[in-house]
Amino acid sequence: MYAVIATGGKQYRVTKGETLRVEKLVGEEGSKVELDGVLMVADGDKISIGTPMLKKGTVTATIKSHGRGKKIEIIKFQRRKHSRSQAGHRQSYTEIEVTDIKA
Repeated sequence: MYAVIATGGKQYRVTKGETLRVEKLVGEEGSKVELDGVLMVADGDKISIGTPMLKKGTVTATIKSHGRGKKIEIIKFQRRKHSRSQAGHRQSYTEIEVTDIKA
């Protein structure tokens, strides 16, 4: 059984027991969170597809940790113009473990 969920502007294919990193969610480590943006649930040959979301579909997950990703360097440079700018960005994430999928 697997589901396709939408969270943080991205879509993920998840199965029960899977651990994944999503955009930062509000909640303490160890708490449960329900993800309501379920697009599709497949259980063997039985497939439920939402238009665009399933009305009764939920994916329950446990928050394992919060963190920040690898630093991305942004550099803009124009030769012979005495112009140079540099910046960096680290995206925050939440690591979750999927505990239950309901269609």
